[in-house]
Amino acid sequence: MQLTATGPWSPHPLSSLTAPWSAAMAALKTPFQRWSAPAAPQATELRIDVMLPLVEGELEALYERLYQPGSKLYGLERRPLHDPQFVLRWREVDGEWFAYVEDVAHACLAGYTVFNRLVEVDKRTDRRVRSPHSRFAPAYQRRGIASALYQQVLDQGVCLLSGARQSPGAHGLWNRLARSYADHYVAIADDKSLHYLSASQPPDAVLDQLSTRRLLLGAGWELEEFAQVVRMG
Repeated sequence: MQLTATGPWSPHPLSSLTAPWSAAMAALKTPFQRWSAPAAPQATELRIDVMLPLVEGELEALYERLYQPGSKLYGLERRPLHDPQFVLRWREVDGEWFAYVEDVAHACLAGYTVFNRLVEVDKRTDRRVRSPHSRFAPAYQRRGIASALYQQVLDQGVCLLSGARQSPGAHGLWNRLARSYADHYVAIADDKSLHYLSASQPPDAVLDQLSTRRLLLGAGWELEEFAQVVRMG
């Protein structure tokens, strides 16, 4: 696995949150079948599911709900993106953020990103980090959409923590973001606290451990201040 890293962070309080990915998806009560996660990749790849296959009809069903009066997705806040072809629809469910990317030029949904809470971390850390998971139709991948979404959240001072595995596509995305945001490696301890590892890639034996995560610091954070706030060892 070829991970890279850079340097530092500073606090920006977030609202207190609940409900992991599965609960949040159930809360949405979407009419399409729920996806089954593929088998975990081989150890040497940190996971972020930017490349998970979409369920057939999933994006179409979500798009219909954006314009269906009475739906929980109807009338969601609209935000601009990096490309005027797209508009971002934003929703919060139990502290998790759902960002739906609409292709206004072709009247369809390009994909979405969920900024999950992590049940693996303690409450202090949970208030300040999210773990992004993106799913986009093939035609919209590698067009900078996920990067633009992540940047919006990072620029608000939110820190991003990777999942236990990271696909090659997600790894490349995080490498690009690491050029502009402080990038570090941390481990989640048994007591759910974070332990600092390094600002450079740890040895493969450390990377292979499920507790090892990659951390991007949101705008305004310094590493020392973040460590003090979340009591990172």
